Amino acid sequence: MSNPLLIFNEKGIYCEQAKVYLDPWKPVDHAIISHGHADHSRWGHKKYITHHSNVPIIKHRLGEIVVTGKEWNETFTINGVKFSLHPAGHIIGSSQIRVEYKGEVWVFTGDYKMEDDGVAVPYETVKCHSFITECTFGLPAFKWVPQDQVMTDVNNWWQQNREDGRTSVLFGYSLGKAQRLLKYLDPSIGKIYTHGAIENMTEVLRPQLSMPETIRITRDTKKEELKGSMVLAPPSAQGTPWIRKMVPFVTASASGWMTFRGARRRRAIDKGFVLSDHCDWQGLLQAIEGTGCEKVICTHGYTEIFSRFLREKGYDAKTEETQYEGEIGELEAKSEIEKDLEIVKKAPESL
Repeated sequence: MSNPLLIFNEKGIYCEQAKVYLDPWKPVDHAIISHGHADHSRWGHKKYITHHSNVPIIKHRLGEIVVTGKEWNETFTINGVKFSLHPAGHIIGSSQIRVEYKGEVWVFTGDYKMEDDGVAVPYETVKCHSFITECTFGLPAFKWVPQDQVMTDVNNWWQQNREDGRTSVLFGYSLGKAQRLLKYLDPSIGKIYTHGAIENMTEVLRPQLSMPETIRITRDTKKEELKGSMVLAPPSAQGTPWIRKMVPFVTASASGWMTFRGARRRRAIDKGFVLSDHCDWQGLLQAIEGTGCEKVICTHGYTEIFSRFLREKGYDAKTEETQYEGEIGELEAKSEIEKDLEIVKKAPESL
């Protein structure tokens, strides 16, 4: 029996025929990168291939690297293996990686979502035999509401805080979530300030995306200037001396984990907005069904529960260990939810 087209080893997802890795977590000679988040695009590879819109992102994060940018659906062949990149809808420049050899087709999704957020190129269904998927939010409890509704709630929250004379501090990850929020914030309400980490990444992405004006917070920024304004900050800024400048302030977090009040309570977050750059439960199932695949490999998230459910549905589904960890805050939230709901040992049919 021949070896699978893609295998998982100690360095990453490996195509032996092409001698190429997909999103490797240890240094390799040749790497195809799905997107710019740190757990998927790491420093130390000799050569990188990614979508051209992701090139400035990983150069900003990784420094001087040897990288080649590709177009959507552009086929490139390495030792007889055909590769192409297809929109994943996760963040700007995020790709699914299609791999074909002798009529066998695999798709590695990286991270992805089904909703068109108006920022990333929308997810594209790619037919395949084997589908490698994340399942970050692979539980029926996760069901997203439309983005328009969430952003209306965000802007109403900001407006009310301004009327109350308080600064709105909204936490979102520096790459992807922050720019998605920024694009739909209403600048007629007030000024939008940013933490340096978010401003640095936003400057990289402005050539690709229309966003409202922002003001970087520096040591010279006066507390009085911030009153009633919106401040975008990474989750790591919470509880640091940096945030004291915002007093009086109200905090909120935008994340899929905000589905659960316990996650908000433990972080002392005043408000939670359920907004994720990953698929919810139905989105995952819709994506898998759309590929027409027979085999599914679950790489990170609620892998055991989700793969068990897929087997019940008739798929050849299994899990594989990776180092795709997501943000530290997300990992903590996942652990908290598991403790609260005691779901890890429950069978899928009980969810």
